[in-house]
Amino acid sequence: MSFYRDRLLPRFLNRIMDRESLRVVRQRVCGDLRGDVIEIGFGSGLNIPHYPQAVAGVWAVDPAELGVRLASGRMAESSVTVHPAGLDGSRLDFADDRFDCALSTWTLCTIPDVGTALTELRRVLKPGGTFFFAEHGEADDRGVRRWQERLRAVNAAVGGGCQLNRPIGDLIERAGFEILRLDTYYAEGQPRPFGYTFEGVARLA
Repeated sequence: MSFYRDRLLPRFLNRIMDRESLRVVRQRVCGDLRGDVIEIGFGSGLNIPHYPQAVAGVWAVDPAELGVRLASGRMAESSVTVHPAGLDGSRLDFADDRFDCALSTWTLCTIPDVGTALTELRRVLKPGGTFFFAEHGEADDRGVRRWQERLRAVNAAVGGGCQLNRPIGDLIERAGFEILRLDTYYAEGQPRPFGYTFEGVARLA
């Protein structure tokens, strides 16, 4: 058990990831969720205020047990029931075709075996199920990519394994999803190596 990773980092992320500019993104990404939703990288529940009324329930996956406790106030204020659903996105304890939608915000950068996690996500989605995501990753500018590579190891050490330069769109497609919409941009108020964002919607191919 890492004291920093399990006790300090979740508290830090609970603050730094709750900026107004990120709330705007969360609102967009969550806006069309419906039915039963599996959320990987639930964290401290920063998406909870943005779940629409069409959501019947959310099953929350996150490796930090502290996150659920940090989310308790948001959970109490929400009309959507949140169900703790395990710690490991690469092994989801659900039957095939279980969920209507999946949600991931700033999570795919940290999962060690991201390909397996996306394959699992695909398995538990119903036919026609939809995956909503906002992630940071490999920039489209060569100079920024060079800085991402230089900073990658240090960022992973302090950011709980966060990788700056994962090709998010490619990873989602390789897992068998069809990307319906993908917007890429540099996030407001962040240095470019940390802020290149993939925001979009995918469904089972």
